[in-house]
Amino acid sequence: MKVCHITTVHPDRDVRIFYKECKSLAKHGFEVKLIVINGKSFTEDGVEVIGVPCNYSGRLQRFLKAPKAAYRKALQIDAGIYHFHDPEFIPCGVLLKLRGKKVIFDIHENISKQIKLKQWLPFRNLFSKLYSGIDFLTSKIFYLLLAEKSYAIIYKKYTKNFTTILNMPENGLLKNYLNTNRSDLQNNLFYIGRVSKERGIFQLLKALKELQQRKVEFYFHCIGPVDAKTMDIINNDENYKNVTPKIKFYGVLDIKEGIKLSYNCKIGLSVLEPVENYMDSYSTKIFEYMNIGLPVIASNFPLWKEIVEGNNCGICVDPLNSEEIANAINYLFNNPDKAHEMGKNGLQAVKEKYNWENEEKKLIELYGKLINNND
Repeated sequence: MKVCHITTVHPDRDVRIFYKECKSLAKHGFEVKLIVINGKSFTEDGVEVIGVPCNYSGRLQRFLKAPKAAYRKALQIDAGIYHFHDPEFIPCGVLLKLRGKKVIFDIHENISKQIKLKQWLPFRNLFSKLYSGIDFLTSKIFYLLLAEKSYAIIYKKYTKNFTTILNMPENGLLKNYLNTNRSDLQNNLFYIGRVSKERGIFQLLKALKELQQRKVEFYFHCIGPVDAKTMDIINNDENYKNVTPKIKFYGVLDIKEGIKLSYNCKIGLSVLEPVENYMDSYSTKIFEYMNIGLPVIASNFPLWKEIVEGNNCGICVDPLNSEEIANAINYLFNNPDKAHEMGKNGLQAVKEKYNWENEEKKLIELYGKLINNND
């Protein structure tokens, strides 16, 4: 069976799309194509990535042009199953469905709530409410694949045609970066993910300033995209000028390049602000930290505390309290035996419960179900 994954937004080596879903399907005998707008073209582990060029400037042009370019390439591939990952492709997904194709919509986030966070979007609260109507329509047209258990609350009102496949870590991807002996390392901190106010960067900077005032040595490795406005505040705000020499912002790196930097770090950070969309969703980076033996400091959301404190693999803090964040960092720096125990506990929990191998079985089962369904 030839299958075609399509993304108009994500990079060619997106962790969920390329490393997990596409490689898993190829491993189980599917002929896998992945269409990526303005990405590289290459073949790896049975997955053919097809970079489709598309010239646009700004989000609106991308929204209008990228789906069309991806759709044209998708028609040339003529796959049995199409699996797309971005809401802007929905109209093209409908066209594929009208051609008699089996189509999966992979929903990575609570899109309605995510719209509220887009500061650049005018009338975002109105658009957020309007998207609930799109939720209804997509549930009637496509088979839905949900990245979070909480999303089922939305879609089970409309359909039974959905499967939840969580974004758990893939051990083969991260095993080379496992370090269970971090006690003698320097006080290095690690974060990977988008860098923004909502994801806690300014509270972290305040916490680091607090540590600096206490004469605590540290260095912060921060990997991920950061917009120009946020970077401008970081570089020019007087409150942070003494802290920034102790931080390196790497920008966007491939997951392997990024995680490699964690090998000499003592703590993984995931201190996101209490935004509704984050509080109801797992933090993928927490599981990735656990998978490489890195103790975690995370926001004290009930869903996250269940993972972090329930498995004794880190400390949960009030994400709006920079002093509490600083205290947690300092505690793990000063208690290497406790930090070592937390790292081992996280690794064991991932091996037993929180891993891609369990989710992969559900993915392959879903594809088999769609192949055998003649509807």
